[in-house]
Formats: sequence, C-alpha cells, structure tokens
Amino acid sequence: MRSAFIGLFCSVVAANVCAQPSGERVRLAGHIHPKARPEFDQGRLEPSWPLTHLTLELAPSAAQKADLERLLVRQQTPGSPEYHHWLTPEQYAQRFGASDAEIAQLSAWLQSQGLKVTSVARGRNWIAFDGSAAEVESAFQTELNRYRVAGELHFANATAPSIPAGFSGRVGAIRGLHDFRAKPRARGRIIPDYTSGRTGVHYVVPDDVATIYDIGPLYSAGVNGAGQSIAVAGQSQIVLSNIQLFRSAYGLPPSTPQTVLVPGSANPGVISGDADESHLDVEWAGAVARNASIIFVYSTDVMQSIQYAIDQALAPVLTSSYGECEPETFTADAEAMRNWAQQANAEGITWFAASGDNGAEDCNNSQHPGLAVDLPASIPEVTGVGGTEFSEGSGNYWNANNTATGASALSYIPEVAWNDPTGCSGGAAASGGGKSILWTKPSWQTGTGVPADGARDVPDVAINASCAHDAYLFYTGGALQGSGGTSFGAPIFAGIAALLNQYLTSSGAQASGGLGNINPRLYWLAQASSGAFHDITSGNNILAAAACPPFNRGTCTPSSSGGYTAGVGYDQVTGLGSVDVAELVNAWTGASNGPPTSEVSVNLVSSESSAALSDTVFLIATVTGANGSTPAGAVEFAAGSTVLGSAPLVGSAGVATATLAVSGSQLAPGGTISASYSGSSASVGVSVSASGGGSGGKPSISGVANAASFRQAFAPGELISIFGTQLAGTTELDSALPLPETMSGVAATINGEAAPLLYVSPGQVNLQIPYEVPVGSNATVTLNNNGQVASQSISIAAAAPGIFFANGAVDAVDANGAVVSSAKSGQVISIFITGAGAVSPAIATGAAPSSQTAVANLPNPAQTTTVSIGNVNAPIQFAGIAPGLVGVLQINIQVPTGVALGAQPVVVTIGGVSSAPATLTITN
Repeated sequence: MRSAFIGLFCSVVAANVCAQPSGERVRLAGHIHPKARPEFDQGRLEPSWPLTHLTLELAPSAAQKADLERLLVRQQTPGSPEYHHWLTPEQYAQRFGASDAEIAQLSAWLQSQGLKVTSVARGRNWIAFDGSAAEVESAFQTELNRYRVAGELHFANATAPSIPAGFSGRVGAIRGLHDFRAKPRARGRIIPDYTSGRTGVHYVVPDDVATIYDIGPLYSAGVNGAGQSIAVAGQSQIVLSNIQLFRSAYGLPPSTPQTVLVPGSANPGVISGDADESHLDVEWAGAVARNASIIFVYSTDVMQSIQYAIDQALAPVLTSSYGECEPETFTADAEAMRNWAQQANAEGITWFAASGDNGAEDCNNSQHPGLAVDLPASIPEVTGVGGTEFSEGSGNYWNANNTATGASALSYIPEVAWNDPTGCSGGAAASGGGKSILWTKPSWQTGTGVPADGARDVPDVAINASCAHDAYLFYTGGALQGSGGTSFGAPIFAGIAALLNQYLTSSGAQASGGLGNINPRLYWLAQASSGAFHDITSGNNILAAAACPPFNRGTCTPSSSGGYTAGVGYDQVTGLGSVDVAELVNAWTGASNGPPTSEVSVNLVSSESSAALSDTVFLIATVTGANGSTPAGAVEFAAGSTVLGSAPLVGSAGVATATLAVSGSQLAPGGTISASYSGSSASVGVSVSASGGGSGGKPSISGVANAASFRQAFAPGELISIFGTQLAGTTELDSALPLPETMSGVAATINGEAAPLLYVSPGQVNLQIPYEVPVGSNATVTLNNNGQVASQSISIAAAAPGIFFANGAVDAVDANGAVVSSAKSGQVISIFITGAGAVSPAIATGAAPSSQTAVANLPNPAQTTTVSIGNVNAPIQFAGIAPGLVGVLQINIQVPTGVALGAQPVVVTIGGVSSAPATLTITN
C-alpha cells in the first residue's frame, strides 16, 4: 500500500508548471490577466504611479467554506430553523471571516511594506490598501507593466505576486494589480425617430413593460416597490438630471437616487459609455419598482462597487450590467467574486447580472474565439439575465397612438431568442448563454431542457433585449436615446425582485429582508408549470457571420464555434424564458415551498442496524440529482424530532454522499433516523441497546503512522495507516473516487470527522485525516468494525511530510512515467509525499482534483516547500495534488548539478518540518 500513488501524468505536469519560489514566500496562482500578453507589453509602469483601493481577498478556510454552503442550503430550505434568517455583515464576519488577530497581522505586514491600510471589510474578508507602483511591486515581489490592448492603454502585473508563506492559507487573491475593467452590456445607441413611418418599429417605455410582462395588477394592488431598495453598481459618476428627465417623461413619481462613492476609491467622474450604462440601469430599475429607493454605488471599478454594496448590505437587491467572458478573467478574481456572491446570499441579497450580448461566443475576439459565457452572470449564486426579442407575426399588439406616458403596447407579445444580425450599430448581437468553464452544475439547475453537461448553464431568465426590434428608451447626456442589450434585463429583473419582496413582506409571507439566491425557486416554479414563465422556443444565439460589432473588444472572429438554439423548457439562450410578473409573484407562495421531490432522491443507510450506547454509528445519505447535476450543500439528519446535525455532500457525476458520525446514546431506542435534502427525505431504523450491537470482532489498535514514512507524525489531509487486530472482517481496496467513508462495515472518525478509507483488512486500515481536524489538537482516531470500536490519540501538526519509498529507495517516476530509483544530474523526476497539511485552493477530504483542472489551479501546499538531494537544494517545477490523487502531493524536481554520484538522501521540507530521508541513486 506504500507506492500505489505514482506514475500519474507526470510528463504533462512537468511540461506545464512553473518553479516554486524559494525562501519564506509563496506565489499566488491564477493572478496573471489573460490580456497581459508579452506582445502587448509597453514597458514598466511608472514607479510613482498611485494605486488606490487594492484589496487582499481573504478566502474562508475549508471548514468555513463547508459551513457556509450548509448555511446557504438551510436558508433556502422551508422548515429549517435558519430558513430566510439572513446574516448581518458582522454575523458573517464572526462565522466566516478572518479573526481579529489575522486581520491585525495582515494589516501590520501591509504597513511594514510601506502600504497604507485604508479599510477593513465589515465581513472581515478583505483589507483595502493604497500604495505607489514601486511599493506594490516590492511588497508582492512582482513587476507592473503597461499593456496596449485593442487600442487602449492598461497596466497589469507581468509576474505572479507572492506573499509570506504564513499568509498563503488565508489570502485568496490580490485585486487591483491591473486595470482591465468589466465592460457595460448596453448595445448601441439610436436616436428615436417617431416620424419615420417604418412598419413594425416601436420603442419600449416603462408602461409598455408593465403591460407586456403583466406588472399592472401589482401596481393596482399597491405593490410598487414602496419600502424596498435596490443597489445599482457602476464605474462612472451619473448626472441626476437624466434620471429626473426620464421619470418626468414617463409618468413615474419623482425620486432622486442616492449616490454612494466607494470610500477610498478615486472619483472616476462622468465616463463616456459607462455613464450611459449607469443612467439606464438606474432609470429602468426604478421604472419597474417605481417607489423603491435606488442606491447607485460607484467607483473606478464596477466590481469594487459590487463588493462594497455586498459588504455594507446596502440593499436586498443588487443589479450589475457589466461583465467579462470567463476565459478573460483570471481564476483568483473569479473565485473572489463567487465568495462575494455567497456572502450576498447569506445576507439575503439577490444579485442580478447581464448574461452578455455576444451570443454563445462571449469573448468574441481572436485571442479567445469559440464558446464562452459571461462572468459574473455564470456564478451559481447570481441570477443571469439573457435576452429575447418580440415576434408579432400578423398579430396586433401595439396601439397606433401613444398614451400620455408614451406607451402603446396592448398585451403580452410573443418572443423569440434575441439575435440581431446587424444590431443597432451595424454589428451582430445576441443573447449571451452557454456553459461555464469555471463552475459545476448546481443541484437546483434541473428540469426539461437543462443539459446534462455537469456545468453551470446560463442564462437563468430572459427579457426583451433587442436594440433593433424593439429598443428601450432612456435619458443620457440630457437627451432621449434608444438602446438594447442584456443591460436592460438585469435592472428590470431587479425591479421585479423588489416588487416580490414588498408583496411577500406586506402579505406576511416573509419577514422584512430579501430572498437571497432565488435561482432554486425559479427552476422549481418552471417545473411546476405555474404559468409564471413564457417559454421561448424559437431562435438562437449564433453570431451572424457577415459582420462584427465595430465596438467589439479586440479582433472579432464570429461564428467560429456556433452556439445554441432555443427549445422547450430551459435553453442556453433564454434560460427558463421571460416572466409573467403577476403570475410569478402569486406562484411564489401559492404551493408548497420546496422543490419537487421527484428531482432529488435520498437514500439513507447506517453502518449498523443495531448499536450499543457507546458505539459510534455512521449515517450515510446518498443523494442523486437530475439531468446529471451533482447535488451540493448539506444533508440534515434527525432521530425522530431530534436534530442530530448536518453533513456536507461530496460527489461527482450526479451522485453525492454525506456522512454523519453519531453516538449510540444520541439515538432513541428503536427510533427512526431520517435524512432530508432539498425537500426529499429518507429514513432507516436503528435499534439501540445498553449492551453491544455490532457483529464484527472487537478491534484492537497497536499503532498509527504516516502511510509513507511510518513515523508518528500527522497533519490534516495526510494518509495514515492503522495497525492492529480485528480491524476489519475482510480485505477490501477502494477503486473509486471520492473515497468512501465505510468499507465492509468498517468506518472511522478523527475528532468526530468522518475519515475516508483507502484500504481495510484485519491487520491494517489506510485512511485520510480530514482537512477539518484542527492543527495543534490531540485528536482521537476511532475505528468502528461493524459496531465494535477501538480508539487511539494522535497529535496533529501543520505539516508532517513523509516520502513514499520502497526498500529504502524513494519511489519516483521519470518524464515518461516509468518508476525509477536512480536519476542523472539535470534530470526531472517526480516524487510523492503525504502529510503536506493545508493546500490552496482547498479540496474536500476524500476527493481528488478533476482531470479537467488546469495545472495552475491544482491544490498546492499552503506552506513553503523545499527538496534537497545530497544536501543540495533541488529546483521544484511543480508541487501539488494531481488529478487522481487523494492526500498525496506530487513534487516535480530537477536533480541539481554538483550532487555526488551514488546513493544520496532526499529530504522534503514543508513549513520548516523535514521528512525522514529516502535514498536516490545519482548516476552518470
């Protein structure tokens, strides 16, 4: 069992990874912007260039992340004690943020580098700071350069930043090292021509939207947004007179939005293009929620505005009409955005984002041609809004004359997928949509039409977005303009959410506050055939081949990969479709509050059917999703009416398991245990007696050791071997991932956390120490053999590296994947260890990275790692957990020159802790 982990894709890894930094610092992966390319480099950024409101993004620990995901499920599960109980930013900080001591330590380090700390998040998950380019370069040991991309001059870091090794487990990203900004999604501008006589051309005003999408009945009932607020994010100052002109022109009650400049951010002033976007966003959010308070949050970076709105919990609804395609957003930034979105949901905030206007090819340039979707709309905790356009056919849907408020729509108008071959400015434009390359499919994204692709699909919903047929009107620059794009859909849906919040609050269906992530409920309503959605079944989002938008980013290469077609049910063009708002609001509380049980099945088993009061009982729930989606979140366990606790789901390919370890004393004699998830439940009976209950022999543990070195040294995530007698009734080797938590009736815990098993036999059990076991603890290893229990204590350290070896020689592989015990000077080989401790990004206990994971995104040691051969430091080309490996670190090293021939000791040191030496023979 010592060398069964090697020979996996070594040549691939060796060819693609970068050397690790030396010393007491670690480089942060995923921090080179895709547009910061050498051919665009214009030289070094001026040393005195001021950089303001950069942020250290503080990632939650693995335990905090699991706890947050459990909370998000409970907050959306009717009947849960935490259902719709939203957190304040301070409550979020206490549970999921960094500690005060960590904040103080990180702040002190920033200041020691000459940087000025300007603010700390209320959620204690970011620290803002200022500094000159030279100070930032020195602090993070990087280089900031100028880049000219598509005619625009930008700056960005040319090399990966580094931080002190002691911070690597907490710092997830550094934002502000570049100024590539998300782009507004408004498509083109036209001057409305009411006298042209063009047949079939209409312009959309607020009362038209109210008629077409059935908002009128809510207004008649007094549901108009009163008492509600909407935060609109932007990156330009706005001119309030434009909003006043809009509201006056279309009969809306007078209202002036509150403007909030993010503290510490420079005032961007009125920026052409961005100001247009912000004007229409503010105007149209208020056009739907007519009596709501609109809070416009702005800075030099719209993502900074979003982050601040969430941290301050400014409003229960947030809208943003900006985005970048996923391939052009570096991974650390994307992960930070998702952390914000999850915080927003925990605080009850519903976030809407435009899905983009470049059809299925969101990047729409030569650097990243082909299929791609828009961020942040693709984040599972964000509601992505796509586009439709009206298709009147021979029907009569418009009045020949306008009302006093400029409206002429008579009723709902049939819709097709938005796809303007020429757009408003002579270029192709269509509803953004497709599958994410960053996020897996959430458990709630199910139903007719949802692809079984294992990926988060966008958009979720859609609404009219055509800039040609028919454009929305808005005021900007003191004049009336017409435009289209998914930019309008996001604020319109934000207004709808504000109306829904008011309705639910006034009717007593919910306490004051918001709804958090509404996506699970939307998909359930669509499956319930509630009439809340207009299913769009015609059209596509394939960009026209004839032309590219003149306002496109970079060199356009349309129709390189096609796109998607609208169809029955969900589709990757219009999502679930557009909405009948009155029906949506009525349906929200018109039936049971859970998703249909047919979409998720729960199977509960226990490691034993009878137990003693002193036994440890493992409750294992297997949850199967629909359409290939893998369930996520947590399963709740109960014994009768007594809640036993919850456990996170871990799985892939549509199936996930959750395991909870409880004592026999927690189970009522002869009681029934139940497991519940997302409206589905299952139960099993377990009898409990004062005497023993299991059928296995009484196990006896003689020792516990590191599975590679056989030393008594232990760290989170490590593989260990337990030796003894009657540890299992048979021999079994696991053959699938993630690792199971029970085999042949054998299960184990460490400090109450279920420990995944690799191998069981009467004399030896191999398992993984859960990453959740705290460092510095004296942990209890408990082994349960079919109801009979033995235990032993071990001490947990931050790192306890052990090298896998056979007959004293290090187990290594060469670039061809062949097992070797010798190597030449300069040769690259891979060795394998366990006991590295925490890794970044975090990975679930028992799980291995997907084979689709980019090398740069593979989990790597959170602490400084070095390797020596014959007391000479060996250059490290890669150190991380490779696909297919659990708890095992692969390290690619180059044999250093100057090492003497013959048998030489190999030592791995992690966080200052050295392994026992293994031998490598150096040959000519």
